[in-house]
This record gives sequence, C-alpha cells and structure tokens, in this order.
Amino acid sequence: MQFLKTLFWVLLAVILVLFASRNWSDATLNLWGDIQVDIKLPVLMLVVFLLGFLPVFLVHRTRLWSLKRRLEVEQRHQALAAQPTPADEAASTL
Repeated sequence: MQFLKTLFWVLLAVILVLFASRNWSDATLNLWGDIQVDIKLPVLMLVVFLLGFLPVFLVHRTRLWSLKRRLEVEQRHQALAAQPTPADEAASTL
C-alpha cells in the first residue's frame, strides 16, 4: 500500500512539473489604478490555491486540536472516576 501511495505522489509531482513548464508564461494582473503586475502563470495558480486552501486547513486543524483537548480531559475524568477511593478500599477489606 505504501508503494501505491508513493507512486501516486510521484505521478502528481511529475504532472505538476510538466504543467508548470508548459505554461511558464507571464500573466498580467491589473490591480488598482494604473498598477499592473506581471507574474508567471504557475506561480499565480499556486498563490490562488494557497489563498483558498490555507484558511480551510487552519480551521480544520484548530477544530481537531480543540476536539483532542476535550477528549483528553474526558479520558482524564474517566480515569479518575475509575480509581477506587481510600474509603472504598477500607470498606472492601472489612
């Protein structure tokens, strides 16, 4: 299974490199006023992808971190509740 996973990522990397090399041309962005910026098309696509992906990724990681913290607190509470108290131990020996 690890081989297939590695093969997938290698093929994806090769496809992305081929796409970037074939489309390495300038794209002109008209900003505000008379300001224009020339940027390479693959770089522009990478920036746009990251602008869309990173906020969603950060929200996902934050929510996952929060849920893990809550789960650890619950597990700690369950572990404390499962431990016998000294009064219970004394009652069981009598």
